[in-house]
Amino acid sequence: MATSHPLPKIPGTTPFDGEQAQKGYALNKMCFSFNSAENRAAFKQDEEAYMRQYGLNEQQAAAIRARNVLQLIAAGGNAYYLAKFAGIFGLDMQDIGAQQTGLSKDEFKAKLRAANNQ
Repeated sequence: MATSHPLPKIPGTTPFDGEQAQKGYALNKMCFSFNSAENRAAFKQDEEAYMRQYGLNEQQAAAIRARNVLQLIAAGGNAYYLAKFAGIFGLDMQDIGAQQTGLSKDEFKAKLRAANNQ
């Protein structure tokens, strides 16, 4: 029998656990739909209608409108699915990492290079 242990608190992070997965189901389902070029085009044509189609709540919809990855994660978004959303706008994982750390993309890349050279 599995026991539930509370996750340790890590400042500035939102662990993706079962609760977050349930909270973000609609958001992640929508982001997964972006595997299809047709769906990406439909989203770009009418973002509000597309979000309603998937039943996003206001927290999720506001985070989508703001293109704010940290808000999307707090709203239950999974980084792998959010990357599909970010890809619509030509963003990559380094853009997401920069946003998560509060750095510019160039600063984030420099930080990665510095860590790699240690």
